[in-house]
Amino acid sequence: MTIGIALAGAGAFGIKHLDGLASIDDVEVVSLVGRTLDKTKAVADDYGIGHITTDLAESLERDDVDAVILCTPTQMHAPQALQCLEAGKHVEVEIPLADSLADAEAVVAKQAETGLVAMCGHTRRFNPSHQWVHRRIAAGEFAIQHMDVQTFFFRRANTNAKGEPRSWTDHLLWHHAAHTVDLFQHQTGSPVVEYHALEGPYHPELGIAMDMSIQLKAESGALCTLALSFNNNGPLGTFFRYIGDTGTYIARYDDLVDGYDQAIDVSDVDVSMNGIERQDREFLAAIGEGREPNSSVAQVLECYRVLDRIEQQLSS
Repeated sequence: MTIGIALAGAGAFGIKHLDGLASIDDVEVVSLVGRTLDKTKAVADDYGIGHITTDLAESLERDDVDAVILCTPTQMHAPQALQCLEAGKHVEVEIPLADSLADAEAVVAKQAETGLVAMCGHTRRFNPSHQWVHRRIAAGEFAIQHMDVQTFFFRRANTNAKGEPRSWTDHLLWHHAAHTVDLFQHQTGSPVVEYHALEGPYHPELGIAMDMSIQLKAESGALCTLALSFNNNGPLGTFFRYIGDTGTYIARYDDLVDGYDQAIDVSDVDVSMNGIERQDREFLAAIGEGREPNSSVAQVLECYRVLDRIEQQLSS
């Protein structure tokens, strides 16, 4: 059976999903939702998508839409996820699930009510680099003692990953820290029991902290040190150093090296080396098999509880 997808958000990250979906059998993107029709049509033409709209509700009314992937601005994630579930559509919402705990809890409650597949794009769970480490942990061959993580971007102007003007404002805590907080708990299999955070000056126009430092301790005793910046004028991205009892590993998105920068072959982790594609494969497999996906909204909720506690600490 072919699963019909509506993809909302035809920007930089939406295109990453379209590229990933193009490598997966038995799926068709039948509708593309964008902010403006001209740009949305250009993307739709490139990928052979027959229907475009600027209104998600229009896509949700289509009988050939079984599921939705949301790559829209952060502030729209929770309300649009609810809209999809209420329309009877499975939904994969890009990270973050929400920018408040209350909104995240509302999505989890609606998923439980409908029984539909709802997952959040916590992509680090699906990068082959992190999956390789996870398998070593599961096999009892590696235990995390400290995760040192750097999330560095240059965002002094409000632009997206392609350097284009952005219509919304990104956030270090509710978006970028969410990757690490969830991954830390997922990899250690242990909830965060202690946390401490500091933030730097706010941008005068964007109204957000441009630098942040977060410390976490898991119930297992493992530590996580996370540095985040929108002021970094240098190599961009997020870099994870796993310091464990039997080795040190550094993950740079889908690639993995040891502590001496020697490459580790992770090509046999799964059918693809593309974390976004593997994320989408999990979403589609969960729909086809009628099961809860890895990174379901229920599984990632604890991450947003931690973010909420950190936000309260910062605001106090």
